[in-house]
Parts: sequence; C-alpha cells; structure tokens
Amino acid sequence: MALRSITVLGATGSIGRSTAALLEGGGFAVEALVAGRDAVALAAQARALRAKLALVADEAALPALREALAGSGIEAAGGQNAVLEAAARPVDWTMAAIVGAAGLASTLAALKRGGTLALANKESLVCAGPIVLEAAAASGATLLPVDSEHNAIFQAMVGAAPDAIEKIVLTASGGPFRNASLAEMRAATPEAAVKHPVWSMGAKISVDSASMFNKGLEMIEAARLFSVTPEQIEVLVHPQSAVHGLVQYRDGSILAQLGSPDMRTPIAHALAWPARMDVAVPRLDLAALAKLEFFAPDTIRFPALRLCREALVAGGAAPCVLNAANEVAVALFLARKLGFLDIATVVEETLVELSHLPVPDLPAVLAADTAARESAMRIAARRAAA
Repeated sequence: MALRSITVLGATGSIGRSTAALLEGGGFAVEALVAGRDAVALAAQARALRAKLALVADEAALPALREALAGSGIEAAGGQNAVLEAAARPVDWTMAAIVGAAGLASTLAALKRGGTLALANKESLVCAGPIVLEAAAASGATLLPVDSEHNAIFQAMVGAAPDAIEKIVLTASGGPFRNASLAEMRAATPEAAVKHPVWSMGAKISVDSASMFNKGLEMIEAARLFSVTPEQIEVLVHPQSAVHGLVQYRDGSILAQLGSPDMRTPIAHALAWPARMDVAVPRLDLAALAKLEFFAPDTIRFPALRLCREALVAGGAAPCVLNAANEVAVALFLARKLGFLDIATVVEETLVELSHLPVPDLPAVLAADTAARESAMRIAARRAAA
C-alpha cells in the first residue's frame, strides 16, 4: 500500500513544526517542505522526514539551505515561483500554514490541483473566501480546517444538515489582557502582548490573540467554511481553553469539542481524517480542571471583534483590507512604532478609506491588499507624529 504523500507549506512555523512532529511517526511520504528563510531549521526537518524537496521563499537563504543539505540527496530550491510550483505538486495532503496574506497564492495553487488541503492559513479565506471556495469546488479538493476552533466546529457538525444548525460558538482564551484595564492595554509592550496564558504561538498570532483580532478573523473564516450568517456566529471568552468550539442545533442541543490546548490534536485530526490517529498529547482531566467558565467579550476594550464583524457584513474588499491593515499595525507594534490600542484604530481608519474597492478576482484581491498596507502605513505614521 502506497504511503500518503505530504507537502507542508510553512514548515518551520509553529503549525509546521507541530505537523512535522506528527509526520516523524512514519507512515507518510514527504514530498516538499516550504519555509520562509530559516534554512537551518528547514534542512533539519527535511533530513528527519526524508523529504524530496526543501524550499525557502527567500532566495537569499538558498545558499545556506544547499550547504545544510549537502550530501543528503534532497533537492533544494528558492523563490516565490518555486513555492507555487511546490504547492502545485501532486500529493494526497497539503498543510497550508504560511502566515498571513503571503500564504494566499500557494494555498490556491494547492487547491487547484486537488487532493486534501489542511488549512491553517485563515487569511486565505478572510481575504479571498469566494475565490478559495470556488477553487476547491472546481478541483474537487477537500478543505479541512486546522485552527483549533474551526476544527472543533467541523467535528461537532459532522453529519448535520445545514438547516439543523442554529448557531456556532467560537471560544477565546481572552489572551494576556483579558482582565487588563484600558490604561494597562494602552501601555502594553510587545513582550506582554506575546505572553499568551495558554497557547504557544508565533509573535503575530499572539498579538492578534491579545487584541482579539485573531478571534475576529476566525469569525470571518467560520462564515466562509460553514456557510453560516454573521448572526449565527457567537464568540465567548473561555479562560480554561478546554472547549474549543460548540454547535447549537434547532432542537436546543449543543455539541462541543473538548481537548487539551495542543495544536497537534486538530492537526492530527486533519492528517488522519476521516480516521483517527494516536497522538501523545496531554489528556484533558475534567476532574482536575474542576470548572468551565464562559463570558461575553468586552467589545469596548477589544474593538477588533466589532471591526471584524462589520467587515464580514460589508463583504467585498472589507475583510481583505482589514487583514492587511492589521498585519501592518501588528508589525509596527512589535517594532515599538505603534501603541497596542492604536492597532484597532489604524485598522478602522484604513477600512473607512478602502472598503469600497472591488475584488472580483485574485489580482484585485492582491491590489486591495497592497493598497491597504500603504494606507495603514500612512495612517500609522500620522498617529506616531501626532
């Protein structure tokens, strides 16, 4: 029996590393591993997984990758065109985990050739939801969500008729500023923002969790994935991070997916689907946990939720503009050039300027993304100079 062939886009990020850890158990044939510029880490992964191809998007890192792979027989490549070629290679299963809008083109390349795509890059559906879903439908590709919340909803919806669903509930830990005052949030440092109380994630997604932009983007993604209206999506703060998602049905039943906060679980679900695989993650001990708490989020301290819901309702370019502006604002915050609370302000002002842009196809989406980044930079510069 042939081994399932695998490609991992974003192999050295947090999701990519968790995926690689599962692949090390064997039973898979790794076709390609794609990273940004971390040649040393990528080469170590490629050797451990016996990949056919290792690729860096940043061509400047290609000499280092070739040196690190010397004598291994593993092909090395670099550049954006090579990333798209790798994504389009025929494989059974692809992990799409390149962070941000940068992952959109490779996600589409993988979808267009079919197979199963495990989607960890929420920005693809946020920025170009209709285009992504049309590509999947045209090729017959299977799209599986990997975000813990969307994977939980997917599991709780298995076999359900769409008209049986009353609403879905995404849970949020509340991040490091769940109980912080506006004054404390105004003075927040990047070090404080990335110190997530539950999950271990990269800097950008950690800041998004602190601002709750991450949960807002997940609302938009959920609407695309599960064909529900904005009114059917609820967000609850759940500090224990044991319940990852819930589905409420027309008969009053609520089905929830629970588990330890470990990304290997949803990744393994997507990797083995429709079967299950053994994963050595901590088991959830409900007796030790003792309680499960849920709270409505504070949209005054966390305006990201309002902005994302408004962008979802507006449609068109709004979600793409919102995502691009947020990426710019978060990068500036991490570089200490923008205050934490200014992230949402920059996003809102950028939305006012550019939400009207038409986005009928991928070039238009990319143009809107570029325009939003330029606008967000200008707005942020004005705030810094004020």
